[in-house]
This record gives sequence, C-alpha cells and structure tokens, in this order.
Amino acid sequence: MAKEILCTLGPVSLNERVIRRLEDLGVALFRLNLSHTPLDDLAAAIRIIQTHSRVPVCLDTEGAQIRTGRLADGAVELREHGLIRICRQRVPGDAYRMNFYPREIVERLEVGDFISIDFAAALVQMVARETHGDGTAAVMRVVHGGAVGSNKAVTVDRPIDLPPLTEKDVKSLAVGLKLGVRHFALSFANRQSDVEALRAIVGSDSIVYAKIESIAGLQHLDRIAAVSDGLLIDRGDLSRQVPIEEIPRVQKEIIRRGKAAGRKVYVATNLLESMVASPTPTRAEANDIFNTLADGADGLVLAAETAIGRHPIDCVGMVVKMIQNFERPRPTSAQLPEPISLLPEPHGGRLVLRIASEADRAGIDRLPTLAVRETDLMDCEQIATGTYSPLAGPMDRATLDSVLNANRLPDGTPWTLPVILQVDGAAPARLGAGARVALTDAAGAVRSLLDVAEVFPIDLEKIAKAWFGTVTREHPGVDRLLRNGPWCVAGRVTLVEPLPSPWRHYQLTPSQTRFVFAHKGWSRVVGFHTRNVVHRVHYHIQLQALERCEADGLYISPVLGPKKRNDFLPGPVLKSYELLLAFGLYEKGRVVLGGFATYPRYSGPREAVFTALCRKNMGCSHFIVGRDHTGVGDFYPADANRRLFESFDDLGIEAVYFDPIGFDPETRAYVSAASSGALLPISGTRARETLLAGGRLPNWFMDEIVQDMLHDEIRAGRQVFYP
Repeated sequence: MAKEILCTLGPVSLNERVIRRLEDLGVALFRLNLSHTPLDDLAAAIRIIQTHSRVPVCLDTEGAQIRTGRLADGAVELREHGLIRICRQRVPGDAYRMNFYPREIVERLEVGDFISIDFAAALVQMVARETHGDGTAAVMRVVHGGAVGSNKAVTVDRPIDLPPLTEKDVKSLAVGLKLGVRHFALSFANRQSDVEALRAIVGSDSIVYAKIESIAGLQHLDRIAAVSDGLLIDRGDLSRQVPIEEIPRVQKEIIRRGKAAGRKVYVATNLLESMVASPTPTRAEANDIFNTLADGADGLVLAAETAIGRHPIDCVGMVVKMIQNFERPRPTSAQLPEPISLLPEPHGGRLVLRIASEADRAGIDRLPTLAVRETDLMDCEQIATGTYSPLAGPMDRATLDSVLNANRLPDGTPWTLPVILQVDGAAPARLGAGARVALTDAAGAVRSLLDVAEVFPIDLEKIAKAWFGTVTREHPGVDRLLRNGPWCVAGRVTLVEPLPSPWRHYQLTPSQTRFVFAHKGWSRVVGFHTRNVVHRVHYHIQLQALERCEADGLYISPVLGPKKRNDFLPGPVLKSYELLLAFGLYEKGRVVLGGFATYPRYSGPREAVFTALCRKNMGCSHFIVGRDHTGVGDFYPADANRRLFESFDDLGIEAVYFDPIGFDPETRAYVSAASSGALLPISGTRARETLLAGGRLPNWFMDEIVQDMLHDEIRAGRQVFYP
C-alpha cells in the first residue's frame, strides 16, 4: 500500500501556487489546524483549498488541551524565581499576567500543581489563589525560566478532564460540514466516548482520525481505534506526558496495535523540523522518516514545515523522495541505486549514455574511418550523452519511416524529427552491417564510434516532403537534406571525444542539468530554446512562463551549432543572457544558462516537439513554444506547432504556448497581439535586420545593455552574425 502525505496549510502555503504544487507532488490530505486558524478565517481558508485543488480538506480540532492565551508582544520571557498570575479575566499577556485557554481552567488548578508551558520551555508551580473584584487568578512561581509564546501548549502534572471539543471546535465543524468537508481529526482523543462525540456531530459518512497524544489515549488505544477510521500519532504533544526517550518505542507500539485493528496509522511532529528554515533536512531526520516507514506507518504528517516554514514545496518533495526510496526494491549488489528524482523521467524511461571505455579506445587506431560533417558529430554527441534519448544512434529505415508517417518510434514512443546520418555515395561499398567505424572530423580526429546496423538509400524528395512539407530548396532544411545525398547509415554510436568549443562550459549534458536542478531543489523547470539574442518579448514570456507554470526555475539553452546566414552567432547570444543575469534582471537563483550543441533544421512543428523532448531529457517539466518556434519564412501555419503538440497525450513534458506579443506604447506593457490592434511588433528577424544595418532599436524592443554589447562587438571587428 502506497504511503500517504498529509500536509498542514498555513500562512506560507495557503495560496494557489503552493496548493497546486503540493497536489502535483501527491499530497493526500490538506490539514487545517483549528488551534491556529481563527474561526472567522476558516471558511475562506477552506474555499481557497477547494478552489485550487481536488485534495480533501481535514479539520483538526483544538480538542481537550490547555494553551496559553494571547500575549501582547507574541512572546515573553518568564524570569526564574519570579511570580506570574494566570487570570480568569482576559488580560493583555505579559511576563506578569496572562491567560490560559480555556480561561475557566484557572478555577480547576490547585495549589502545588506543576505546570510546564510551551513544551517545557518554562516550568511554573501554583502557590496561591487570588480572588478580586475582577475575577480569579492562580499565582505561579517560575521554577524554570524561559521564553513562552501565544497559543502554546500547557501541561499540568495531574490529569484534568476536559470536554473533547471546544466551543470553537463545534462552530468550526459546522462551517466545515456546510462546505463539504468530510475528514476530521480529533486532538487529544483520550477515550472512546471522545471519538463518538465527534462522530455524533460529523456523521457516520465522515472519516475521523483519532490523535494519540496523551497517556489516557495510550491507555484506551484499542477502544479508540475500534471507533475511528485511522490513528494519528502526535509525537510532540505525546512527549509532554511520555519521556522523550520512550517516544520511539511508544510509536512502534501504537503502529503495531493500530495495524492489528485494521486502521491506518499516521505519524506527525518534527519529521523535517530543520526545513522550517533550511532547504535540506538533517541526516537524523532522514533516518527518522525511514525508520518510521519501516515501523509500518501508512503516512506522514507535515505541520510547521509546510504551514509556517520557508520551504513547503521542498519539504513535501523531500518526503516524496524518501517514500519512493523506501518503497523501491533494494539493490542486490553493493552498487548504490540512482538517487530519487522528482524531475520528469527521461523520454523512454532512461537516459542513453554511451561513452567510450578503455577497451573501446584501445582499438580505435585499427578501425576504418569515415569523415562526417560537424552537424553529424553534434548529433552523435547528443545521442551518446542522452539528449536524444531513447535514440542510441542514427535511425534505420524502419525508424525513419515510422517517425515520418506516425510521429513515433517503432515501439510507440513519441518522436517527430528524423535523426539520420547521410554519407557520400562511395561509403556504402565499404560499410557493412556489423562493422565498427571511427567517425572523424575534417581534421581526421576521431570523435565517435559507429557500430553499423544498416546502410540504405532514401528518396530525397519523398523524405523532404514528409519531413519539411515542401521540396523547394528555398527551405534551408530541404537544401541541406538534398545536398547531403541519398545514402544513410544507421547504428549505435559511442562518444570518444566531444567537439572542441569555446562554450564548452555551457554545454551541460542531461545528467549534469538534472544534477544542477536537483541541487537547487527544483522539481518543476521551464525550458527555453532560442537562436537569437534576448529581446524584450523573450524576456517577458520567460517570466510569464515561470509564473504561469508555478515553476521553480527557468533553463535557457541557446542553440550553439551552425545556423543560416545572418543568424546570430552563439557567442553574442550567450553574452546577451550573461549580461541580463549579471545586471540582476532575473530573480536570483531561478535561472540556469546552458548551451545546446545542436543546429536548426528549420522543421517547424516537428522540430518544436523534438526540442521539447530534448529539454525533457535535460529535466524540464515545461517548455515554451512560440508561434514560429524553429520555423522559417512562411512554410508553417501559425497554429501548426500547437496542433502537433496537442495531438499527443504522452509526451511527458507540458508545452507553454504564447501567441505573438507586441508592445503597447500607451500602457508600456507587453500584451498578446490578438488583444489589441495598436501594438508595436517585436521579433528576432527585425532585431537582426536593424543590427545588420548598424542601427539601434528602441529600449522597449531590446535592452540597451544588450545593444551596447552587440555594437561594441561590431566596432571591435568581431563577428556577430553568420556570414
């Protein structure tokens, strides 16, 4: 049975973005703690959750507990050996007077009682009772001083029976029932009748969890379990009455007895307490969670970690990884398993990694060689490092036909773009199936190995029509295909040596991007593919995508391979993004800049899906798709990209669509061209044309710091565009 996560919502998490992200991570129940939710705010809190999520809401009652009242400054320091009065009449709490809640509890305290406050932060003893015209007060001496806060737990050293539900509980339950809430947790379930009192209000069709957090609850555990739908161990409140060194043993006992009664058992308190402030847990916390799951707990409850902590999404993500790690089969060898990742799994299920071993390298000088184009070597490198997963090499005839005719590989995996290795007419005579050949660059250096599986001819015009939708050489992709000739070789590639590149440090493999994203704690990443220097519309849609997708981060990876004449060279494109990052135009910590060593085929919709799948392999969950993404001229209709994306339901990466966007000079805003007819257009084409002519663009079109860089490059005699 899969383990569940119950998640408490509070000030930092009770909003659309966090609620949606937590639902995506698989949270089974959203808990509202009535001890910390004002009655007047309850209905609004429930509606927020119900509006943005299908996850059920659970109301957790205040129950039979004593708490400190409101303190004027939120917290006070109780001075050791001093006196403090606990008043029946409401007072603005300070170091000398305060209330307990419920306020009438003062009348049930007795001289000699020891009372710990805020989980033993302070210990007081009642020494006298005072009665004045304004009511009763219990006089306490401070035996152990310390800081205490508002609404904090109070424990008396002898049993005091309290009603199982407070007046606020009863009113809150009515609000919840009216709004369709059917999950309820009873705090301080001390006996069977306490659960039955709650059940009488919420009805037999509701799900009731009994919280075991007192000695009385332990003593009546079996009877409580018999009338509950589940048990919840609150280790924090339980440790007020049970010595903390006994809590692990008691936890195991409650789980054992709960399971024997056929009830689910959940464990709460201090699971990831350090992550209230820190983005990562302690090793002790990780060990505690694993052992709690090993004890047989059906689920884990996050409280402060997600209600008031700084990292609610990271906390749930960490618990998800720990549960997945616990549930997956143990390795049979000494080799450690791969780390659990919350990023999308690679396309086809795993990353293809084919890097030359020592044995591969030892025989290279005896292999026949085949000189191939730079673009072919780029493809080989991307295949071998997993960017094109699940491809293991250039396509054979059957795979090529399947991709062109069905947009899928022969096994049914979505794939839209041919990846073929075209060779000159003399090559087939010396290449046979089963042979291994060394692929070299123009200088003769071996870059990859190819284990040949098939050599086959293709009908160039037929392939061009199916691939690009046209046979005219005016299309640069068609022109390249026709120039490269009618013979193809297929097989499996192994990378020997990457091509040299001045931007090698930006060329992150999928394994590396996934490592970086995991290190940053990202599980939802938006990918952006570009061949242009950054202009205002690109910057606008990147920020919009981050917000729209509620993403953790943005991965910008410009194309580094050869492009057509007058396209931007890779250097200026990378420099434009380096400048925006250096000047702080992106939110700190939310952008990774990489480089994609590939080349444009100008294939329109086919290539748009292909570039999305490559980003999926890199770890992206979302991908920005523009109207003319990877297109050229007017070869592809405006809606062609979207239609092809939407023809799949199993890509495993979500497209983020943007219509053409222009600048509204009146509002100084960037808006969809469909919403207004008075917009000034922005495009990479116009940017290239203006800069080629030596002109400048308005600042609303392209940031001045980017334009200054480009003009400085030109003045220094450095190339900005492909000749």
